[in-house]
Amino acid sequence: MSDLLTISAEPRERAGKGASRALRREGRVPAVIYGDKKEAQTIHVEARALNKLLGTGHFMNSLVQVEVDGVKTRTLPKDVAFDPVTDRPLHVDFFRLAKGAKVQVNIPVVFINEEASPGLKRGGVMNVVRHELDLMCDADHIPDQIEIDVTGLEIGDSIHISNITLPKGAESVITDRDFTIAGVTAPSALKSSDDEAADEEAEAEVTEQDADTVEGEDS
Repeated sequence: MSDLLTISAEPRERAGKGASRALRREGRVPAVIYGDKKEAQTIHVEARALNKLLGTGHFMNSLVQVEVDGVKTRTLPKDVAFDPVTDRPLHVDFFRLAKGAKVQVNIPVVFINEEASPGLKRGGVMNVVRHELDLMCDADHIPDQIEIDVTGLEIGDSIHISNITLPKGAESVITDRDFTIAGVTAPSALKSSDDEAADEEAEAEVTEQDADTVEGEDS
């Protein structure tokens, strides 16, 4: 699981676009903490501190402890709005977590033991359909990533969600189908060589049949 991230915040007394623009000019980012059947709390955080957390690469899948006036609140980031031109963060939504809460998160998949896949060793290509899995997890046990072992996979083999052992407390949000995560496909060059081999084999069969026919006519 990712380490618990922390960030300090201050109460935001004024709302509205004008107040938000003023905060951004001061190097602050407007934000809100909501959820757990409690009143939403409007806050603002330091832009530099937020960018540092965003730079971890797993901000959206990590627990973030937000401290406001000495009070610490355990949250999960739910949304970050970015400026379409500068890509600077404009606003952050933090979801307040209750004790024992389950949360919906997108967890990246990582493929291991590719050298033990006969299909990949033959030149096959890993065709990744889903780079992330949409999971429901215990808030205290959010995995950094899901490792998928491709040992033994041949060209044409596929990996479905039913083939994956998820961490304890995690389950797929998609339950109505056994969806594909990835598969090993043949590269175009290998497909072409296989097609040529098939054509040559077919031609050989035709030639052999013709020879048998001629031999039968001679006799």
